[in-house]
Amino acid sequence: MITVTTRVLIIGAGVTGAGLLRDLALRGVQALLIEQRDVNSGASGGNHGLLHSGARYVASDREAAVECREEGAILRRIAPQCIDDTGGLFVAVRGDDERYVADFPSLCAASGIPCRGLDPGTARLVEPALSENLIAAFAVQDGAVDPFMLSLDNISQGLGLGCSMRRNLAAISMDVSGGRITRVRCRDITTGEEVFIEAEIVINASGAWAGMIAALAGRHIDILYSMGSLIVTQDRITTQVINRLRPPADADILVPGGTVSILGTTSIRVSSPDGCRPSVAETNSIIDDARLMLPILERTRYIRAYAGVRPLVSLGPAGDDRAVSRGFSLIDHAAEGVENFLTITGGKLTTYRLMAEKAADMACAKLGVSAPCRTSTEILPSSTLGKWTEPGRGPRSWVESRTEDDIVLCECEMVSRGVIDSIIDEAGAMRGRSMLKAVGMRSRVGKGPCQGGFCGPRITGHLYDRGTATSTQGLAELKTFTERRWRGFSPILWGVPLMQAELQEALYCGAMDLEFGPPPSTLDEESEKCLAAKEQP
Repeated sequence: MITVTTRVLIIGAGVTGAGLLRDLALRGVQALLIEQRDVNSGASGGNHGLLHSGARYVASDREAAVECREEGAILRRIAPQCIDDTGGLFVAVRGDDERYVADFPSLCAASGIPCRGLDPGTARLVEPALSENLIAAFAVQDGAVDPFMLSLDNISQGLGLGCSMRRNLAAISMDVSGGRITRVRCRDITTGEEVFIEAEIVINASGAWAGMIAALAGRHIDILYSMGSLIVTQDRITTQVINRLRPPADADILVPGGTVSILGTTSIRVSSPDGCRPSVAETNSIIDDARLMLPILERTRYIRAYAGVRPLVSLGPAGDDRAVSRGFSLIDHAAEGVENFLTITGGKLTTYRLMAEKAADMACAKLGVSAPCRTSTEILPSSTLGKWTEPGRGPRSWVESRTEDDIVLCECEMVSRGVIDSIIDEAGAMRGRSMLKAVGMRSRVGKGPCQGGFCGPRITGHLYDRGTATSTQGLAELKTFTERRWRGFSPILWGVPLMQAELQEALYCGAMDLEFGPPPSTLDEESEKCLAAKEQP
């Protein structure tokens, strides 16, 4: 058992927690960031990667729309390495609500969001994949953001300024005395070691798990869990973000990211943020709906499906999760008798910096620190932690700096042995339970068409060659890594992906004697009923 002291303890290494670490570090406040799994293990890693213009919320949530507009502009300025400034189109097809279409420009203007009307013919020249049934199109300032690079770059600067981070460390209880949290009891999920953390301020930035963390201090937050599923295409379908011009609904956004596009999303109420995965019914429903604006999606090859859980703070009854504000909630638990405990949750990837700023402002006020926030003006430096998540970087790097003995281990994304070595060296002792999983999170490994089917064994072999994996550890990591990729693979198994899956099964089961069980049930009974209701005419 060890005891660690810090001024601020941040629980949760999603993008908000990462932004908080950077914000506090720039103010000269010592902070420790802990995460029970790895960076972006929750909703921060299970989203579109959409940099919102704010136009999606102009009719339903003007405050969120304005926040997205303002924060999107800041991110373009401070973190250009994380942004693909694609631009975006909102498009309506025959049968869509023409009243909503007619109101859209004025709604955007009311939120200060630039919006330019395009002739449908012109829109189809710009994006040939759009439907011939297009009746309206508007250009907006949407973009794509790499959430992993964004979080890793924030964390890297925070660490460089004297803050610290522990992965694989789960908060399991809190001691509360005299109206304050006196210490947080944690467990290293890799070693089982107990760690006690004593902090002046504890900030709960655990996203969908915020209610569970608050409960450790005896406090209650009413959070709705809204699962959203997405599908990854093998190719980049469009050059810009494409949005369906209608009130927010399922399957109405396509976001280009590097060489692929991400299609979604859905909104299904689930009972827990743990273990949520897309189903075959969901992926079919997404494609059936989205093909009305992009017919090419009916014959597109898909390589993966995945899901994230949105934490929506409930302030009252809500029958439709999309009706709950997409703004964020900052809760000072002093009103409930715990003076040094804050919760920040909700919001959007686009507004993470603002969320971190407001939480840091409140924490600093309690600490008596007067240093102002600097994250909106200071450039976010690129880091070695985050650089390998960028689509297309692998081929460039390998061609430009290849040494004679370097070889490519992941052919889909052109990730070389040298890149793998640099990631392993950077991770050091913080590898967690699986080095292979850590490599996949910090690079493009496993994200191409083979979904780790061929690069997984190659990289595992390299881990054995390095001595990073010993005994049966490497094979165990490979099995876990492959099972996680299969969870995303299984809902889109038709055509070429099905043939590829059979080849992969033969390789793993026949050559390496690895057996994989059936994927666990994706949705609980309540969610299945919700999805069935959506499919009714």
